[in-house]
Amino acid sequence: MNKAEIKNRLIEECRHKLLETITSLEATMADAQQQANDYGPPKDRYDSFRAQLMRRRDMMAQQMSKEMQELKVLDQIDLKKEYTAVTFGAIILTDDQNYFISVGLGKIEIDNVIFFTISPMVPICQAMKGRKKGESFAFRDKKIEIRDIF
Repeated sequence: MNKAEIKNRLIEECRHKLLETITSLEATMADAQQQANDYGPPKDRYDSFRAQLMRRRDMMAQQMSKEMQELKVLDQIDLKKEYTAVTFGAIILTDDQNYFISVGLGKIEIDNVIFFTISPMVPICQAMKGRKKGESFAFRDKKIEIRDIF
């Protein structure tokens, strides 16, 4: 599999994970709203059950908004660009682990190769930021060499 195919597959897997999360959040929001509707208006001024359901729905809506923003961030990655330094949108192969700098979704496996999708804001990304193929960086008292960037 070539580098462009790997990047395409990683982006599709990230998109799939985000869409699964959004679908789950939508279902949870709808459930909370339905429970609140079924419960009806508050029974007295000390009845907090309906308010609790509405807070739950609103919390899920905020989380869903965050996931939608992550999708927009993912769409900003240029699939045709060849990266030569560690930056947003790059895939970094090291002698320790493989990283895809995009959104923080964790571990994704493609053809038995594990990639960690990380945000540009996480400490390891900050440690290797701007480095090029063949260079090393230190993270948590460990020297890590960059084998390839694309």
